[in-house]
Formats: sequence, structure tokens, C-alpha cells
Amino acid sequence: MPNEEKLNDFIEIINLEAIQQLPKATEHFVSDLHGEYEAFDHILRNGSGSIREKVDTLFQHTLTAAEKTELCFLIYYPKEILQEKEYHHEEWIELMTQLVKVTRFTSSKYTRSKVRKALPKQFAYILEELLYQYDSDFNKEAYYKAIFDKIIDLSLASQFCEQLAFLIQRFVVDHLHVVGDIYDRGPAPDKIIDRLMALPSLDIQLGNHDILWIGSYCGSLPCLASTIRIAARYGNLALLREGYGIDLSKAIAFSRNQYQKNEGFYPKKTVDALSEEENYDAMVLQQAFAIIQFKVEAAVIKRRPEFQLADRLLLEKITKDLYLQLEDRLEPLINPCFQLVDPKDPYRLTVEEQDILEDLLEQFRASERLASHVHFLVEKGTLYQIYNKNLLFHGCIPCYPDGRLLSVTFGETSYQGKALMDFYQECLKQSLAEPTCTSDLATDVLWYLWCGEGSSLFGKKTMKTFERYFISNKHTHTEEKNAYYTLREEEEFCCGLLAEFGLEPTGHIINGHTPVKVKKGETPIKANGRLLVIDGGLSRSYQEVTGIAGYTLLYNSFGMTLAAHQPFTDRQTAIKERKDILTQKKIVVRQTKRITVRQTDIGKQLQIESTRLLEKNNPIKN
Repeated sequence: MPNEEKLNDFIEIINLEAIQQLPKATEHFVSDLHGEYEAFDHILRNGSGSIREKVDTLFQHTLTAAEKTELCFLIYYPKEILQEKEYHHEEWIELMTQLVKVTRFTSSKYTRSKVRKALPKQFAYILEELLYQYDSDFNKEAYYKAIFDKIIDLSLASQFCEQLAFLIQRFVVDHLHVVGDIYDRGPAPDKIIDRLMALPSLDIQLGNHDILWIGSYCGSLPCLASTIRIAARYGNLALLREGYGIDLSKAIAFSRNQYQKNEGFYPKKTVDALSEEENYDAMVLQQAFAIIQFKVEAAVIKRRPEFQLADRLLLEKITKDLYLQLEDRLEPLINPCFQLVDPKDPYRLTVEEQDILEDLLEQFRASERLASHVHFLVEKGTLYQIYNKNLLFHGCIPCYPDGRLLSVTFGETSYQGKALMDFYQECLKQSLAEPTCTSDLATDVLWYLWCGEGSSLFGKKTMKTFERYFISNKHTHTEEKNAYYTLREEEEFCCGLLAEFGLEPTGHIINGHTPVKVKKGETPIKANGRLLVIDGGLSRSYQEVTGIAGYTLLYNSFGMTLAAHQPFTDRQTAIKERKDILTQKKIVVRQTKRITVRQTDIGKQLQIESTRLLEKNNPIKN
């Protein structure tokens, strides 16, 4: 008879081995959210269409199509739907019975312990009884009816149904991967991060727009200037003011005083139309910060010659008669706003420009909400992630055209492939740890990640911001993509990248960053299924080009499924009209045998622990 300690170890071994036989839980991949909070929130609430599938399966013979839609929306938005009408006693009974059934179905692949931890405390005992003991055909039918009756009598039915709906949302997806670009373009990236901070299990692969905001908080002046300029360009100044408490009054007063009406700098059209004053402020602010950006970028370019960005020193090439002097030609300039550029010292900040930058940097650092968001992004965010034999990163692994990994030098050390990504990750942590250093290598590298040729996030040779503002010749606007984006169509190349990160060729690379132009026949599935691109254009500014509103990916015990989403209207319209995001699904990988927990990263950890306990209790004798 084993002693108590050994008996406890044996019971734990039994538990660990049993868990490994459960079906693999569902992973949900999203990318390039770009501030589109309402669409993202809806996709989370419906699990990229998974909840509708489960409702269809459970009630295919008992509910009409309209009734199933009604049930789905109650699960998505329980508070709003339940407030729409008064429910009679029997209607509450039917609704709670349906919700319990869906909750049981969505929680069936989890251990009882994991489900118990997810249950809301106030209803934990009741829910555990209903989820694991519910059987209306046998001994406890009256027992369960009594539970429902008393919940209704105590006016707790609405609260109880809300909790069931949130549990279903929680159980339908076990882990979320955000493959970059939460910020910019759309109006509410701050709300997206608040939503992410409340989730129980996720990871983030940082995107180029995320690194721009992180760099701004960490003290990179080029990142800060670009952040303000882009917010003005997309009419999102409210994010700075209301989202993060940044006072722009000094910057706007300066911009109004120094810059005039300029058609090339009016903000792009937004969903919520701006007032005439808001448009004007965004227009002059964008001019001011474009010029400030070019000036502060020059300081980094000059102190970091290894960045090889000297071709971006363009202010010095402007002629008196407003041409840009290139090596082989002159290009006429449009939309000029160079009045604060001194021809004798073009990159010198004026006293007012310097004062505005210092003020904004201090405000960024003082914003508690921004600080919490940046620290969360760095805590949960990486430049790449290896998860269940798949490789996740936002942009690219920089390569030469012949397929060799691009070698990038910083200081006296050259990096490529995985080592390059690890170097970038270390710079990210170091810069956040020392936010008062504004010109150290780590902080300068954050800006390089935004626009450098060797950046895994930018993925292009040169960023042509100046040309796009000031030159009408569109041939000068072309930003040449890294060879990775051609090579990723080849299975052999993708298998080589997987090997670089220690993965088998049966794994997958999961990318974001580049919108999939479905209207032009592009496909998110590359290299015979080895690589998947899940940026299909959730950002509204992309949708005219892509033709859809984003791809997401689901990976469960049956395999991988891509979901293509049609544009989302808005939360209010969706609820009022029961207008779900229309989703088309395509199976990428179908498993002939269901994947179990044993075959996952968690399964490996459980097996290690099980082996340790076995060896502890059955030591090998010499």
C-alpha cells in the first residue's frame, strides 16, 4: 500500500495521462486589426463563426433558421438582447435549457477542473450541477427544473443567461493569437487592447504599427513624430486626446500658426465624418509632423550608419525652385510645406518644434493608460512565436533574392533569421526597461523595425513617405518588397524557414501584414499550404482593394480552417438587424484522426511532469 505522498503522485499521474487523451482545444488566429474594435469584438464574440456552427449542429431539427440566429445573437450580445423584451416564465426555462445545452457542448473537450475555474463564482455550484449532471430523462428532472424555477423567481434569470453566454464565448476558443498590427488607421486600438487584457489566454506577435507606438513611449523621436502624423492622416486625433489623455493644443496652435491649407494633407475619409475644424487641425498637424519626422529621422540615420538609410536624407536635396535633386534627374515637388526647413541646416529643429516634441514625449510617458497598454504588449508580445509546431510572425524573415537569409549588422555583430529576430526582441525589452534613453541603440532599433530594409516587420527596401507626399510621379512611390514575399510561394523555401526555427516541415508559417487582394484572385494559402496569410483587410481603408474584411484562422482537433469575413456594419446595426458577419470557411488541413492534447505543446509539458513523477516513485537502481 503506497504512503499518502506516493498515492497523491499516482493520482496526479492518472490525471495527467487522462488529460492528454482529450481533443486538442481550439486556437483562434487574427491579424491586422488596425483599430477596428467593433468588428474585432464581434469576431471574438462569435468565434469566427464557430458558435453559429455549434448552434446549427445542436438545434438543426428543433429550431428554425430565425430562431437559431436569435439564439446566436443572444450568445454574442446577451445584455442587449435580453433587454429588448419581457420573457415569460416558460420562455426563460426554454432559453436557459438551450444555453446550458450549448455550454455543455462547447465545454466538453475540457477537464472538469478547467471548466470549474472558468465558472463565475456566484453561479459556480449551480452551473457545475447543470453542466455535468443534467439529464432530463431520469432521476433529477424535477431537481433541475427547481433550479430554473427559483432562478426566475429570484429575478436572476437575465444575469444567469448572461453568464452562460459569456461562458460559451470563453469555451468556444481556448487560446487567441494576435499576429500583429493592433494600432493605426482605425479609431479604437485602445479598446482592442483593453479587450485583450481581459482574455484568459493569448499571445501577440507584434506588428510594425504596434512597434511604432511602443517606440514612441520608449523615447524614439522618429517613432513619436510618425505616430502623431499617422493619427492626423487618418483623422484619429481623438485616440490621442480621449484614449490616452494627450493634450494636442500646443502642437495644433503651432501648426495653425506655421502652416496653411494644403490639399495633399487633408486626412483620409473616416467612418465618422470629421467637422470642418477637425479636418483643418488634422491637415496642418500632419504637415508639421511630416517635416518634424524627416528632421528627427535624419539624426538617427547619421548616428547609425549601419542602418544604411542615407537615401532618406531628402530635405537637403530640395532646390530653391522646389525640385528634388535625384542622382539622374530633377523631380518637381507638389504640396510644399518647407517653410521651417533651413536650406543651410535642413535637419535642425526650430525651438518651437523641439519644445513640442519634448512636451509630447513627456505626455506619452505620463499617460497611465498608454503605459499599461505598452507594458502589456511587451509582456505578451514577441517578434515571433512557436506554438504547436507552427511559426507565427507578422511580416517576414528578411531574405536575399536567392533565398539566403539577409544578414543585418548592428555594431560589430551580424544577425540573420532566428538570431536577427531574437536580437530585435532583446532590443524591445531593453528599450522599455530604460525609457529615459532616447538615443541608445535599442531605442533606435525600434524605429529601424518600422522602416529599415532588414526589418522583419516592414519587409520592404525603402519607405517612401516623402515621395508620396511631395512627388506626383507615382513611379517614385513604389516600395520594393523584400524577396521573402516572392519566395514564400515556394514550399521548399517555407520548409527551410521552419527548419531555421527548429520546426518540422509538417508545420505551418502564419503571417499577417500584407492584405490579400481577393478581388484580383490572390489566395491566402501559399506554398502548398505550408504558409497562411490571415490579413485580408479588417481595416476599412483596405476593403475596396481586398474585396473582403479579413481572414481569421481556426485550429482545432479536426485541423485548420480559414474563415473569410465580409465587412461588418457596426455593433448597433448588427444587434438591431441581427446582422452577423458573413463568413466563408475553407478547410486548409483536415486530420484523418483527431488531434489530442498529447500532440500539443501543453501535452509535452504534461508528459514531462508525468515522467518526472514516475521516476520519482520508481527510481532506477544501479
